Amino acid sequence: MPNFPALAAIVSALSLSVGIVAAPAAAQSYPTKPIRYIVPLAPGGSVDIAARALAQELSMALGHQVVVDNRAGGGGNIGAELAARAAPDGYTIVMGSSSNFGVNPSLYRNLPFDPVRDFEPVSLVSLAPNTLVVHPSVPVRSVKELVALAKAKPGTLNFASSGTGGSPHLAGELFKMVTETDIAHIPYKGTGQALGDLIAGQVQMSFGTVLALLPHIKGGKLRSLAVTVRKRVAALPDVPTMAESDYPAVETTAWNGVLVPAKTPSPIIRRLNVDIVRILSAREVRERFEAQGAEAAPTTPAEFGQFIRHEIDKWGKVVKAAGLKAN
Repeated sequence: MPNFPALAAIVSALSLSVGIVAAPAAAQSYPTKPIRYIVPLAPGGSVDIAARALAQELSMALGHQVVVDNRAGGGGNIGAELAARAAPDGYTIVMGSSSNFGVNPSLYRNLPFDPVRDFEPVSLVSLAPNTLVVHPSVPVRSVKELVALAKAKPGTLNFASSGTGGSPHLAGELFKMVTETDIAHIPYKGTGQALGDLIAGQVQMSFGTVLALLPHIKGGKLRSLAVTVRKRVAALPDVPTMAESDYPAVETTAWNGVLVPAKTPSPIIRRLNVDIVRILSAREVRERFEAQGAEAAPTTPAEFGQFIRHEIDKWGKVVKAAGLKAN
């Protein structure tokens, strides 16, 4: 009679060995179909702009279309949660940012995903300095003049942001703390809506990335008073830094990078990393980012993971100090 327990063990062992061989084989042939690139924010912002620029180059490198899928809402949490629950097969990637992967873990009490546990980092993509802009109708031409106006008329100025907890919001809160001014925060559902009202003069000021605001600054629709990094930005050479404006503590940089769902096979992560690093290291790509006020910043997966943990710790302290909360 057949030894069924022994036979079952052999079949189980064979199945396991086939699975072990199949994973690398699948990774070697990857990709065989289009890839969904979830951007957890609305179109038009710096994260979306960077994602679309990378998607175009990555489509050519991988030989299959990388399709940007904007899933805005919940401060970036809706799209991030969608990515966290996707199959870990390399066909869903997500653009993490300083808001949903850096700030939100401290800002939201019941975050529907864990930025460290539920994802595998692939590479940081870009760093984008923020700039403080005002509507041309605001009678100031420097940060000092803006602070003086805010103190002379407390509670009358307001600043727009792309949403609670985003980089523009946190930059504004930091500015208020450092300058000891009373300025109201007006959150919007995305950069596009905030920009629309800012350009129309419905709100007076905002912090946003140079990448997103540069065309409107160049076109005279917005006035840039300072950039929030330690040295001047090549795209805005005549705009002083916050340090030059006597407020060095107002230093913020928006960032974004590519991640995949946890348990994605490491060969697929390596393939994506190699292509992304190569793309971002190309001189023409670096120059394109620089011209738009950003910096291409490729990393290893491990470096990006360490960077995210550092950002969570840093912004956690700011959120606590400002007493910020979101449902």
